[in-house]
This record gives sequence, structure tokens and C-alpha cells, in this order.
Amino acid sequence: MFSSLFKKTTFLNQLNKSSGFNRNYFKQSTLTRSDALSRHVETEDNNEHTPFDFTQENLVKVEKILAKYPKQYRQSALIPLLDLAQRQNGGWISLKAMDKVANICGIAPMTAYEVASFYTMFNRTKIGENFVQVCTTTPCMLRGSGEIIKTCKSHLGIQVGETTPDNKFTLVEVECLGACVNAPMMCINDDFYEDLTPATTITLLDQIKNNKPTKIGPQTHRRVAEGPQGKTTLFEPPVGPTCRDDL
Repeated sequence: MFSSLFKKTTFLNQLNKSSGFNRNYFKQSTLTRSDALSRHVETEDNNEHTPFDFTQENLVKVEKILAKYPKQYRQSALIPLLDLAQRQNGGWISLKAMDKVANICGIAPMTAYEVASFYTMFNRTKIGENFVQVCTTTPCMLRGSGEIIKTCKSHLGIQVGETTPDNKFTLVEVECLGACVNAPMMCINDDFYEDLTPATTITLLDQIKNNKPTKIGPQTHRRVAEGPQGKTTLFEPPVGPTCRDDL
């Protein structure tokens, strides 16, 4: 089978060359470091000897999270506890932080590693103070996310996947963040900034750099996800069916 496929491919390539075409039937995408933040990188502050423990304040939160699940299903708290550890650790989760969470959940450390490596919400290497995630999925791409990425790179002086020298910003491309109707958009830490233009993107980055307040949500006149004409329906409170008063 493979011999037949090879012969056919060789014939097609020779035919293309004789016809003036330069087409390859087997192509390989350019290698990228899209998994750079989800891989473990051994460093002085991220190895099996680097200590980690929850603060007293977060230990109280740990107990509240665990209380949501039956004792025999403590591992159900894995993701919220990993998130808590990441927030305490400055936006990324270390090896010993995952070990700590695994121990609390009563599971093998490898299970925690697998979850933290699978979900892109977890960063296994250090990031900057402000984590800039620009959506480049189809709706945002059609609305100009390419220009937003270019603006971020030129204004911050870094490439995608890099952190600024002052550790203020880390820039990444991400898949859909669920704000397609407000495209193009980006998420910085926990906040969504939508309906972006290159000019409003620069303004936002400067405001954040200088610790000034920002306008979260659409960067235009519109309110949340309303259309360009504003609200056109549902001017009165909806009538029935209603929920019971005790719900």
C-alpha cells in the first residue's frame, strides 16, 4: 500500500514539474511553541525541591471548595484547587503546587500534571504581571484580530509567547473566548476587552502599564452585546412561567 502511494505521489510531483507547477502533496506545518506555557521547564524556582504551600487565607478557601464534594470524590476539586494555587503563585502553577493539590485531593501527582497540561487555562511556566490573550479564531479574525496582534507585538516590543523585559506583559494567541459578537477581543488576566481597534488596544495597554483604570467590555459606545442600534426588544419584564419563590 505504501509502495503504491509513494509511486503515485512521485508520478504526480513529476507531472506537476513538467507542467510548470510547484506543488507538494505532503506538507509539514511550521513548528511553533504553542505548548510553551503548558510544558514543565526545570528552573531554580520550579523544580521538585521548590517549596509551595497555601496561605492561611487560601487554606480556608480550600476547605470551602472541598466541602462542595462528597469525601469519596475529593478529586472533583482538582481544577478549582489548581486554579487557586495558580492565582496564589502569580498566574502560573509550579511542580510543587501541583503536588500539593494532588495530595489534598488524594490522587497521584501525575493526574494533576495531566490536567494542568491539558487545559490552557493553566500556565506551567512563569508569565508576566498582565497575561494578554488575543483571540484569533474565525469571527475575531474576520473582524481584524490580525491587526490587534500586530499592534500588541509592535507596542509591547515582543513576539507571541514572549514576556516584556519589565515583566509587565506576556502575549499569547488563544482560541475562542466566547465573545464572538464583540469581535475582535482580548482577555487580560480575568477581564474581557471587546470591539477593539489598534488605537483602543494601544490605549488599554498604556492604561494597564501605568496602573490606570480601564473600561472593561466593549471599547465602543454600545452596551455589552447590543447591536449597533441599541436595544430593540424586551423592553418589558417577561411574564411567566416563573420559578417558585423558594428556588
